[in-house]
Amino acid sequence: MKITYYGHACFAVEVAQQVLLFDPFITPNPLARHIDLKSVRADYILISHGHGDHLADAVSLAQRTGAQVVSNFEIVTWLSKQGVARAHPMNHGGAATFDFGRLKYVHAIHSSSLPDGTYGGNPGGFVVESAAGNFYYSGDTALTLDMGLIGEATRLRFAALCIGDNFTMGPEDAVRAAGYLKCDDIFGVHYDTFPPIRLDHAAAQGRFKDAGKRLHLVAIGGTLEL
Repeated sequence: MKITYYGHACFAVEVAQQVLLFDPFITPNPLARHIDLKSVRADYILISHGHGDHLADAVSLAQRTGAQVVSNFEIVTWLSKQGVARAHPMNHGGAATFDFGRLKYVHAIHSSSLPDGTYGGNPGGFVVESAAGNFYYSGDTALTLDMGLIGEATRLRFAALCIGDNFTMGPEDAVRAAGYLKCDDIFGVHYDTFPPIRLDHAAAQGRFKDAGKRLHLVAIGGTLEL
């Protein structure tokens, strides 16, 4: 699978010739100022929760690309009012089948409100199951034992985990999460964007190495094959 990192918690994964774009926050991110939003591809846009640093570019990207947006019911309802034409609502524990495979919306421990202050529903993460392989995106979350249920049910090629600390898990808890998930390859997200989540890259990667895991930290605009 090819992963492209666009900064913060925004990344794209190519699955079955479809591009799944997660949590689009690019234009307001000064670290991603070299990314041309018009060059970003998406067949699906998946949004974990309602905070602006996870959906700032969702409307413009959905309108330009015609991508189908997938998120919880409250976010999909709000985005539809903003002019998003194609959207699919989900809720915790539910799964749906798309042309790339099966998608499940899973538990996350965080907060969620939309940019105008309205209720954003409960935050979540996604488990993607496909013929090309399976992966998990945690969204913004604390460490939770529920991750063990994902590891028991689904063999993961990789997991995209928040690692920046302060607002989400830090490296120590993310290592434990990788253990619960039974996953050795971790794609790190949600770090460096703001001062409270600046990451010591070498120290974080060392923690994962000591646990027999690999933490992949990709430059913004860079790609990774897993």
